[in-house]
Amino acid sequence: MNSHPVLRLVAVVLIGLVPIGVHSAETGNGKAPPDNSNLSGDDLTSIGERIRQTGAQIRADLKEARARLEAQKAREEAERKHQAELARQQAIREEQAQEAAKARAAQVERERQEAERTRKQLAEKAEREKQAALMRQAKDKGKAAEQEEAKRRAAEALKQARESVGEAAFEEQARERRAAAKARAAEALKQARTASGPKAFSE
Repeated sequence: MNSHPVLRLVAVVLIGLVPIGVHSAETGNGKAPPDNSNLSGDDLTSIGERIRQTGAQIRADLKEARARLEAQKAREEAERKHQAELARQQAIREEQAQEAAKARAAQVERERQEAERTRKQLAEKAEREKQAALMRQAKDKGKAAEQEEAKRRAAEALKQARESVGEAAFEEQARERRAAAKARAAEALKQARTASGPKAFSE
């Protein structure tokens, strides 16, 4: 990009050095240098103009080369800043991603712990309900046993009562039969006395 002005500058310098080289060569060969005393004012003016133009061109080329160099530096600096900004944004995105991952991991851990607490609470509740059911069953069994024992005792008492009442009734019936027999015997004796008379029984 910057090689064209530099080559032009080198070419101008070489062209300017050609007369000096020729003059040196001619001097070295023993020849006298050309006589420039015959140059007219127009020639000198033309030479001066060419020198001025060449100098101006050199300055313009140098200015252009400097401007291009500055532009290149500016582009490189802008590219460097752009890359640095991209790297900064990438670092921010990575940091945000890491923070989000940490937050998700923390949320997952909290949910796991909450699920574990809920599981333990449910297990403890189930165990308490199981123990309460066993206690109720034991109570029910105890009550059933007590009821069976009460029934057994009531049946035994009823049996004993029935047996006692049966013996008393038998004794009462026996007394009634004996009294009835006595009554019938007395009635028969009375009738016999009446029929035979008192003398028969007195004899």
